[in-house]
Amino acid sequence: MFAALLLSFGVIFVAELGDKSQLMAMTFALRYRWWVVLGGITAATTAVHLISVAVGHYLGAALPTHLIGILAGVAFVLFGLWTLRGDRLSADEATRAQRTTAPAFFAVMSAFMLAELGDKTMLATVTLAADNDWVGVWIGSTLGMVAADALAIVVGAVAGKHLPERFIQLTAAALFLAFGVGMLVGGIFPAAPIPVVVGSAVAVVVLFTVVLRAMPKRLRPASMRTEPASLTVSVEPDSDQVPDVR
Repeated sequence: MFAALLLSFGVIFVAELGDKSQLMAMTFALRYRWWVVLGGITAATTAVHLISVAVGHYLGAALPTHLIGILAGVAFVLFGLWTLRGDRLSADEATRAQRTTAPAFFAVMSAFMLAELGDKTMLATVTLAADNDWVGVWIGSTLGMVAADALAIVVGAVAGKHLPERFIQLTAAALFLAFGVGMLVGGIFPAAPIPVVVGSAVAVVVLFTVVLRAMPKRLRPASMRTEPASLTVSVEPDSDQVPDVR
């Protein structure tokens, strides 16, 4: 089992380097607290890789994935549009959001589960489980993916402290749109080369951006209108609390 664990850890960690999951982890880290993102990734990876090793152990490497990929692509396009639209919180809602991280956790977990179903790391886990101890493959593949995505979370968390919120919102929306389009192209055309899939995703995002920029300002999403004014917070001289404003 230990040999299968080490093998799976190494294979999945390398497979995740530069994968869309790392970009997703970085994107989520720009919006949510790092431990919430890591917890959601860990929960999603544990569940998806358990399915993977079960399939690999009992059914071999036969797994239809094109329909799952198409559904995941649609979901990510919608998530990107939602991010682009932006949200507005009242004072009470903002207070509640600071007190709980459950919505963010489930958003991250569901997004990663959709992205990983049918992904190459899932197929790699299925293949490894077909020839190795399934428990070792499950633990090793989960740890390998979480470790790789943790690196992206660190980068995203550090970058998020130095980037304006409007830039983060636009970048996150563009990345999720690109993920979604890439999944759709890959699901509809399974034999399409990777450069074609990537090029199609970039082209659609660029075209979508040009169309939005050509629209009147009043019809654009709020994040693509004029730069919002900087927020000024006054603090009483005798106050010991320093407001945390992002």
